[in-house]
Amino acid sequence: MNENKYSIDPVLSVANMNALLNDAACDEILDEQNRTGKSVRDIIVDGGYLAEDDLLGAMAAYSGSEVVSLLGADIPSEVLRTVQGSVARLYGIMPVEATPMSVTLAISSIPSPIVSDELAFVLSREIVFELARQSEILECISRYYGDDSSMADNFLAGIEEMDIGELGVGEGEDMDENALVSASASAPVVRLVQYVLLQAVNARASDIHFEPFEHEFHIRYRVDGALYEMTPPPKSLALPVISRVKVLSGLNIAERRLPQDGRIQLPVGGRMIDFRVSCLPTQFGESVVLRVLDRSVVSLDLENLGMAEDLYNDLCADIEKPNGIIIVTGPTGSGKTTTLYSCLRRINKEGAKLLTAEEPVEYDIDGIVQVPVNPVQGNTFPLVLRAFLRQDPDIIMIGEIRDLETAQIAIQASLTGHLVFTTLHTNDSAGAVTRLIDMDVPPYLIASTLEAVLGQRLVRTICKTCKTEYEPTPDILQKMSLTPEQVQGRMFSFGAGCDNCNQSGYKGRKGLYEYLSISDPIRTLITERRPTLVIREKARELGMRTMREDGVQNILDGNTTVDEVLRYT
Repeated sequence: MNENKYSIDPVLSVANMNALLNDAACDEILDEQNRTGKSVRDIIVDGGYLAEDDLLGAMAAYSGSEVVSLLGADIPSEVLRTVQGSVARLYGIMPVEATPMSVTLAISSIPSPIVSDELAFVLSREIVFELARQSEILECISRYYGDDSSMADNFLAGIEEMDIGELGVGEGEDMDENALVSASASAPVVRLVQYVLLQAVNARASDIHFEPFEHEFHIRYRVDGALYEMTPPPKSLALPVISRVKVLSGLNIAERRLPQDGRIQLPVGGRMIDFRVSCLPTQFGESVVLRVLDRSVVSLDLENLGMAEDLYNDLCADIEKPNGIIIVTGPTGSGKTTTLYSCLRRINKEGAKLLTAEEPVEYDIDGIVQVPVNPVQGNTFPLVLRAFLRQDPDIIMIGEIRDLETAQIAIQASLTGHLVFTTLHTNDSAGAVTRLIDMDVPPYLIASTLEAVLGQRLVRTICKTCKTEYEPTPDILQKMSLTPEQVQGRMFSFGAGCDNCNQSGYKGRKGLYEYLSISDPIRTLITERRPTLVIREKARELGMRTMREDGVQNILDGNTTVDEVLRYT
């Protein structure tokens, strides 16, 4: 057996070396980690491969640490003060002993060197780790540091009381680079950024917005498509906090006049999270947006996208074809990239070579060659795609078709025996044809290469905790173009609002889809340059279900509300 085969994760390596797991089990665990993004420790315990106590014993023997029980532990207040509640929650740790120079932390898994270094810096002490059950650690964190709401109140109160002058931070933008680096590395700024990231991951946010204004510094999260604002920190923290984010993402903190893009990979809440960073200069400082890429939240399995069975079967059949073009359409944030990744994972087999050109690469997928496109450096879509055709691929994914040159190369690849996946920004599936024609792509080439267009939107789903049924009024039915006979007396639903959904009535999102399969009658209309409306009506005649119709079905199934369907379709 190859001893380095499982060295990518210390937990799995430990279990394997101690002969607690066989090779087949290790392969299954790694496969699930790549598929779901869950930690190897959680997969081993939750999947029943090993009892938690057995795994802790193996890790302790390997790392030279001890296994401790926190049941009924009485931790002195002076020990608790060595670790802030936000830090304890962020890393999943619990202080159990402390001296003026060191602190002993209970943790549920072997920490990575990155985590060890971060904790040593944040706590300014030598760190000793002991292993304990995860449930006991979480129970102690809740008991001694309070719940999430109390943690937020305590943390923000501490920020307000903080002596900002100690950081050497002013209200202006005239700090030199050395002073800026020093301020961004100060413990209060580091803790604030950690706290914001932890809150975003816990809330399952898709984006974090840092927005400096003339007299305020706003931090907002986008959860299920809606923006929520946290209590604003002092305006004087805007520059060092944004500089801290730029340092983490490897950007030039001295450059505050030009847009910059970067990426961060950090352990948050016990698992590695990717953040895509975008900096934009504004009148009062840089506005920074972090796209949260959490593999444990986003499912990249095609069967988990919530498609109707007939649409799912049609898509599965089309993505198995040897050549052609498959387009996913929709506005920004409608889940197009997730759908494309799910398609690629399904057809990612040992006998096929897959290449992707993305701006930027969002999720790393084993077995797929992924190339980041960067026009600033001259690495454009056309340049990358021409190189792709010399790499002997079977399947190509293009992040987006934006111009005629990219479209022509995609068509050329399709005509020479490649299957091509890509996206377009159009309102519906039929509009993709018109968009390509507007780019001056000859209609006969579109008709001969295009296999299918999937249009999609993401709508918020009703919170199951506060879900409430009601009988739709004639006015509501009229808005949805429905008759009482079509509804057949079925009830509609909405979320009344509760703590589980932050009083919004919604928790999570799902897709609405319409699938335009390019059959011979549709190809004839494309060749004849017929307008979008004619193509859409012909597709409906042939059995296509529109996004509005898919939305109505989801209303009847109790998944979403009338307001959501009307807003997005």
